[in-house]
Amino acid sequence: MRASSSGGARASFGAGRPDPAPGQSGGQATQGGGAGARLAIHELSRKRRIGILLICSMSLLIVGLDLTIVNVALPSIGHSFHASVSGLQWTIDSYTLVLASLLMLSGSTADRLGRRRTFVIGLTLFATASLLCSFAPSLAFLVVFRMLQAVGGSMLNPVAMSIITNTFTNPRERAQAVGVWGAVVGISIALGPVVGGALVTSAGWRSIFWINVPVGIVAIVLALRYIPESKAPHRRRADPVGQVLVMAVLACLTYGIIEGPGRGWGSSPILAVFAVAVAALIGLLAYEPRRHEPLIDVRFFRSVPFSAATVTAVAAFAAMGGFLFMNTLYLQEVRDLSALHAGLDTMPMAVATMVMSPLSGRIVGTRGSRLPLLVSGAALAASCVMLARIDPSTPFTWLFGAYMIFGVGFGLVNAPITNAAVSGMPRAQAGVAAAIASTSRQIGQTLGVAVVGAVVTSRIHGPLHSGLASASHLGWWILVGCGGMVLVLGVVATSRWALETARRTAVALNPEVLTGRAGEAA
Repeated sequence: MRASSSGGARASFGAGRPDPAPGQSGGQATQGGGAGARLAIHELSRKRRIGILLICSMSLLIVGLDLTIVNVALPSIGHSFHASVSGLQWTIDSYTLVLASLLMLSGSTADRLGRRRTFVIGLTLFATASLLCSFAPSLAFLVVFRMLQAVGGSMLNPVAMSIITNTFTNPRERAQAVGVWGAVVGISIALGPVVGGALVTSAGWRSIFWINVPVGIVAIVLALRYIPESKAPHRRRADPVGQVLVMAVLACLTYGIIEGPGRGWGSSPILAVFAVAVAALIGLLAYEPRRHEPLIDVRFFRSVPFSAATVTAVAAFAAMGGFLFMNTLYLQEVRDLSALHAGLDTMPMAVATMVMSPLSGRIVGTRGSRLPLLVSGAALAASCVMLARIDPSTPFTWLFGAYMIFGVGFGLVNAPITNAAVSGMPRAQAGVAAAIASTSRQIGQTLGVAVVGAVVTSRIHGPLHSGLASASHLGWWILVGCGGMVLVLGVVATSRWALETARRTAVALNPEVLTGRAGEAA
């Protein structure tokens, strides 16, 4: 969707213009703030812009891998540190929780201080923290280093999407670039269990963090060489109160869900953290609309496609988080498979995701989001229905079929989520808009692991080997509901009424957008 009538109309995508020197383009972008950034970006050739897309996709690749590669190592980590199920949950959720809490802050900070600068800092911190994770002497240190890793990761995805949004100003090419971005999301997450299984089996669980270091170094060098610096035309003020409230909501909610089964749902600590989460949420909703430049611009949510995209991201990634968590424990603890074999057994899901992700991007770019969302929701729900009946002797052919259907559903959902998140939003706030979508993904991943982990923990009687399969059935039915939500939202978000709300929101957020052009973009 066109965010600026002047920017979208004047964008040139021919290869006839020469590439400006990296130092020159960066200097142009910095001088004069956003105007200089737009001038420099418009002078980039098509080849240069594609190169920027690939560099940004490298950051997404390592962050996406890290979201899932750790899952296949959970049994090995648990045995190494003698960790409980809740301890393993924290290994995953400490990362996604911090990531979700800081994404919006990182997005707005990048728009204000410089997108390339923030991007490079994030890559450096992510690679360094990954190395520290590989040397963690205890589970507590691993959790702390994972949190540090997430701080760096929060500076990558939304900032990279902001760079892409400001690089590809033509609506059609932007949709295609976003399609590539969505494909990389699916591919990286799908490859995680396979790559993780191979590394854990061959070199131990610590090796899963090594892969981030060389990729991060290469991405840093390329980013400094080829990505021009850019900033928003208007530097938004920091919102520390809003940031603290967001972190309080997510941290207290996640802690309560994970620790509830062990401490008791009616215990004073659990009731207290849930009360704090509710109070922080109420405070956030009351405080943010009153700020001139809030951390979360609630006007974004007047667009039904945007609001639906955020909820769809939560539902889809809750399904993915729950799927990986329960499936990893099932294959290794119940079926006694090695990490490598468990990773290889998820290949049907990985292959289906890799095939469907780029296809989804092409469909979104040419025909819109409805078809990918409807098929995605139906496939996610159907797969989890199949897995809701597993036991220790379920045939692998049945599992492989369920995994492939799940991969089809997950592969189709990323491109429409990302496209809806940035469509119609001013490029000056592209980092914040993309960060909200990324935050929704991480919230979904966090809640998926927390909720199904709590369900499984509360229903297990005896050792994991004998009790996990039956205890997971309710968890799978919860994930069926997540797939159904994606299906319903796919219908609602692509209706004429929803697109009209997107048009009106685009005009309200950017008064320079003419009504006719906003309608065309919607």
